[in-house]
Amino acid sequence: MVAGDIMNFTTKTNKQIDALFHPDSIAIVGLPREMKTGKLYLIALQDQGFSGKIVGVNPKADVIDGIKCYPSVASIPGKVDLAIVLTPYNHTLPVIEECAQKGVKGVVLFTAGYKETGTVEGAQRQAKIVDVAKKAGMRLIGPNGMGLYAPESGLSFFPKLSRQSGPISLISHSGSLANIICAVGAAKGLFFNKAVSLGNECDLTSVDFFNFYAEDPNTSIISAYIEGIADGVSFIKAIRNAALKKPVIIWKVGLNPEGLSAANSHTGALSSPNEIWDGVAAQSGITTVSGFEMWMDTMMGFSLLPKPKGNRVAIISGPGGFGVGAAEACGKEKLKLAQISSETHTLLEKVVPPTGTSLRNPIDVGMTASLTINIYIESIKAVAADPGVDVALIIGIGMSVESNEKFAEAVINIQKKSGKPFLVVEVPNIEHDFSDVFSRAGIPFFKSSERALSTYTRVLDYYTSL
Repeated sequence: MVAGDIMNFTTKTNKQIDALFHPDSIAIVGLPREMKTGKLYLIALQDQGFSGKIVGVNPKADVIDGIKCYPSVASIPGKVDLAIVLTPYNHTLPVIEECAQKGVKGVVLFTAGYKETGTVEGAQRQAKIVDVAKKAGMRLIGPNGMGLYAPESGLSFFPKLSRQSGPISLISHSGSLANIICAVGAAKGLFFNKAVSLGNECDLTSVDFFNFYAEDPNTSIISAYIEGIADGVSFIKAIRNAALKKPVIIWKVGLNPEGLSAANSHTGALSSPNEIWDGVAAQSGITTVSGFEMWMDTMMGFSLLPKPKGNRVAIISGPGGFGVGAAEACGKEKLKLAQISSETHTLLEKVVPPTGTSLRNPIDVGMTASLTINIYIESIKAVAADPGVDVALIIGIGMSVESNEKFAEAVINIQKKSGKPFLVVEVPNIEHDFSDVFSRAGIPFFKSSERALSTYTRVLDYYTSL
C-alpha cells in the first residue's frame, strides 16, 4: 500500500477503519483444508487479487492451497494487519488474545455464539473478547459478520465479486445480503468502493461506518441494510451528518412485529417501530427504501443518473398500454408529463407513422417502431433535445439482436449528448436482455415504469431538498 493512499481522517476510529480497508497482511485463522465455508475467504482473496501476504492458521497443516500455514497466530513471522477468525466461539478467546499480543489491527469474527444468543454465557464470551481487543487498541467486526470488501485493496468476503471499484460504499447487518448485492450489482451497473458486513456489532458499529464513509473522498453514495440500532442518538447524528454530504440510502427492517422478531433472532439487535423510523428519516435527509428490489433500484438511480433538474417527464413507448401505465405512474409519483414543444412535435411527425400512434405525451410510436428501429431512435433524439423535458422514460425494444444493438447504442449516445436522465424500461417476454448494456453505459434499466419513476422521484427529492 502506498503511504499516500491513507486518507487524512480526523478521528481515531476513522483512521483505524481506513487501515482495515488497506491491510498489507492477512491471517485466516482456522483455515480448513477441505471445502468448507471458511475456505471461501481464501478463494475470495485470491480471486480478487489481493497483493499482500496471506497466511493460514491451522495446527494440522503446513500448506493449504499453496498458502503457508502456522500452528498459531503467535507463530506467524512478521506482522499481521487483519485476522479473519473462523474458529468456533468456544475457542475464540485465546485467538483474540494472541492477535492482541501480536499487534493485529483488526479482526473479522465470522462465527456466532455470543450476545445474540440471548444467554448469559454468550454475553460473557462477547464481553471478554471485546475487553481484550479494547485494551490492545484492536478493532473487531462481527461476530457473525463477513467482514470487508474493497476492490482497490484486493479485499473480498466472497468469491467472484467484481474487481471494478465504484462510487457506492455499503453497510450491512446481513452477510448474505452483502454478498448478493455485491455479486449481482455489477449487472445493474452498481460497483462498490467499499463494503462491510457487520454482523452483531460487538465493537465497530454502523454508526462508525456512516461516519467513516461520510468523510471518505472515494465514497459518493452510502447504502445500508440495517436490522437494529443500539444507540439512537449517535445513529441519527451520524446519518444526518452523512446525508448533508452525500446520498444515504437505508433499508431498515424490524419496523413491524414480524420483522422485529426476525431481526432480533438474526443479530440480537433492538429495532425501532415504523412511526419512529419515519420521523427519523424525515429529519435526517436520508432516502429510505423497503425491500431488495427498491434498494437495488435506488442505488442504480443515485449511481447512474445525472443529477436531476426537474420533474417534467417525456414518455416514449412502442406498446401503447405501457405508455398509459407510465403516465399513471407519473401522477402517483407527483411527476408531471412534459409539454412537448411545437418544434419537437414537427420533428416527430416526420418519423412516426400516422396510424396507431400518438404524438401527445406519452408518445406512442407504435408497433412499427420495433421493426423500423429508426422510428424509436429519431423520436428519442427529438424528445431529448426539447428544453421542456427534464427526463426521458423509454419503453421499447427491437425484434432482432441487430436492431436491439442499434437501439441500445443510439440511446446511449443520445443520452450522453443531451446529458439528461434516461430511464429505460424492459418490455416483458422479449428474449434479448440489454439491461447490462444500458447499465454499464450509465443508464439505469428497470423491470417496470413504476419502479423507474419511483426511483427517479427518490433521487429528485434528495437533490431538491438540499
